[in-house]
Amino acid sequence: MDFIFEPWPWYVSGPLIALVLFLLTMMGKNFGMSSNLRTLCTICGAGKHADFFRFDWKANRWNLTVVLGVIIGGFIANYGLSPDNAVAIANESSAELHTLGFADAGKAYLPENLFGSQVFTDISSLLILIVGGFLVGFGARYAGGCTSGHAISGLSNLQLPSLIAVIGFFIGGLFMVHVLFPILF
Repeated sequence: MDFIFEPWPWYVSGPLIALVLFLLTMMGKNFGMSSNLRTLCTICGAGKHADFFRFDWKANRWNLTVVLGVIIGGFIANYGLSPDNAVAIANESSAELHTLGFADAGKAYLPENLFGSQVFTDISSLLILIVGGFLVGFGARYAGGCTSGHAISGLSNLQLPSLIAVIGFFIGGLFMVHVLFPILF
């Protein structure tokens, strides 16, 4: 019974993800989170203002269950499957994050410095969130999908554009962590 109430190991969750992707492929569907934002904007009437949002959103409403599942699954994982919030990271990484001012490095998944409510009162943190959100949204649109769509669905379908996008995501992540992050913080 403990297996149900603790995080599942990769050898259980990995094949389940592969099974879901196989079933989606057999039904002619693609997985991705950024397409859900487009669908939600279309439902809210964005098609009146931009051609990009003029499409048959009802054909994609099945994918909205993914959004609901992510919200419910995240809640269950955080409050029901996580015995503690400690993150297993190398001591060197934790020490380096401490020098950058992250006192909770290795103790919490979301650093309070970046995700606490005080970011809404600090103009520089708020600006970083807004610009970062814009860049992520623009990047997902420019790349033709988000990290989950390309890395999970696109790679499993052996799509070369998804491989190129995933390589770009990793290069961008490394650049952010090793170059921009120390400058910003």
